[in-house]
Amino acid sequence: MDILQDLEKRGLIQQTTDWEGLKKHLTDRQVTLYCGFDPTADSLHIGHLLPIVMLKRFQRAGHKPIALIGGGTGMIGDPSGRSSERSLNSADVVKGYSEKIKQQLAKILNFDHGENAAVARNNHDWLASMTIIDFLRDAGKHFGINYMLAKESVSARIEQGISYTEFSYMILQSLDFLKLYEEENCTLQIGGSDQWGNITAGMEFIRRSREDKDEEVTAFGLTVPLITKADGTKFGKTAGGAVWLDPNKTTAYEFYQFWFNTDDRDVMKFLHYFTFLEEDELNLLQAEVENNPENRIAQRRLAEEMTKLVHSQSALEQAQKISTSLFKGDLKQLSGNDIEQGFKDVPTYEMEKTDIGLIDLLVNASISSSKRQAREDINNGAIYINGERQQDLQYVITANDRIEDRFTVIRRGKKKYNLIQYK
Repeated sequence: MDILQDLEKRGLIQQTTDWEGLKKHLTDRQVTLYCGFDPTADSLHIGHLLPIVMLKRFQRAGHKPIALIGGGTGMIGDPSGRSSERSLNSADVVKGYSEKIKQQLAKILNFDHGENAAVARNNHDWLASMTIIDFLRDAGKHFGINYMLAKESVSARIEQGISYTEFSYMILQSLDFLKLYEEENCTLQIGGSDQWGNITAGMEFIRRSREDKDEEVTAFGLTVPLITKADGTKFGKTAGGAVWLDPNKTTAYEFYQFWFNTDDRDVMKFLHYFTFLEEDELNLLQAEVENNPENRIAQRRLAEEMTKLVHSQSALEQAQKISTSLFKGDLKQLSGNDIEQGFKDVPTYEMEKTDIGLIDLLVNASISSSKRQAREDINNGAIYINGERQQDLQYVITANDRIEDRFTVIRRGKKKYNLIQYK
């Protein structure tokens, strides 16, 4: 199966500029393609993950991907899919973001070896040195105002208002395509469906810029669909905010749990979109969803594949260990690092490393509302220390209850966890 057939079968193609031409182009040679990532934060999030996986799919098919980091465009702001202007970051901030994003991309794409090793470029390298006169004469003259106003990324913002800064973003992205076309022989740009207008504008810019050279232009565009969830909520958002690729912002355990908690109605779509599983295994997982949904086999497989891809095999194993320990209540098997990941967002009480009666601790940490309530909770068997039920009213928390001398996990009832952290 060729790359386009595989993408189509997985439901990954929203639009292409020339299906038959692109199919022939990809069959005849190794193709260089690119996707851009603007550094608007110090980490990418899973909303960026589908285009990254797309680049990896093309790389696995023998083509050469370019990950273009928008060190220049990131200082301007893409109006696509937004109802208001972005806040502008300083050059130093954007530079720092760009370096972190490059490191994240290198964990997923192969930059190291082989004739189709991925390449990282930064459009700050050519945009920052361009004068306003060069911009207007060499690029601006190729873009009609009516043409730009007709693009959805611009037209959708006209009523709310759009600055010339963001209005010019389309031209800057088109410059990127031209630059990579000239320097890297890049003939395909991919992106989310909201990038269709920018991609086609870039192709038109390449064509117009080569008119006086009587040169045949070969350039294509392809977009992936907007990801929607069956329950109507936005993909990639949780109660705690965005799901980041940086483990310091979203731990590998939290990342694993995000995928594991996928709705039955979405899990097969996500397996097709995001993983590299073959059709036979996907069919087996489909049968599991239909016949044994309570086992969540498909969700577990999705969580495994995505955590391994974005983080590592060892991070996956740690996430699985935490999940198993929490499910079984066997918390003494966890390390201090495991505790930090698994209990990142639970209420935390800090105290000195000293012995303390369980009743006093429950009250001090606001786990129980009063000493009377604490006694009731203990007597009723509602209190667990590091996963073990404790019903002794005279029990004293000592160093033996500290995991790596750093944490004690107290659970009240079935699900209410509290973390005791020692100074």
